[in-house]
Parts: sequence; C-alpha cells; structure tokens
Amino acid sequence: MPITIKLKEILKKRDLSQRELARMTGLRPNTISHLCSDNVDRVYLSTLETMQSVRQRHSGVNRG
Repeated sequence: MPITIKLKEILKKRDLSQRELARMTGLRPNTISHLCSDNVDRVYLSTLETMQSVRQRHSGVNRG
C-alpha cells in the first residue's frame, strides 16, 4: 500500500511556505519541494523525524 505525503496541504493549512519549512527544519529546500510533489517514491525516516520534532516544538505538543 502506498504512503501518501500530504505536506503540501499541511503547509497551506498552516500558512507556511516550503522555504519557511526548510529554514525551520534545516532540510534542503529541494527536499521539501520533493516531499510536496506527487512523485514521492521514498522518504528517509530521519527526514520524517526532523519534521516531527519541529512540529512538536512549534505546536507545544510533546508526544513520545
């Protein structure tokens, strides 16, 4: 079963640009752009962990 990345929708909902997310996460803008495209064929777990860590810091949520 394919995994769907809904990053583009999440950024729109939170009124964030891809460039802002890249700055917040320290990920390359090309990486963020790729994750927002419809052609994602793989994602490194470390990338997801980085994005989750930033989300937790900025939302005040701390889930283990």
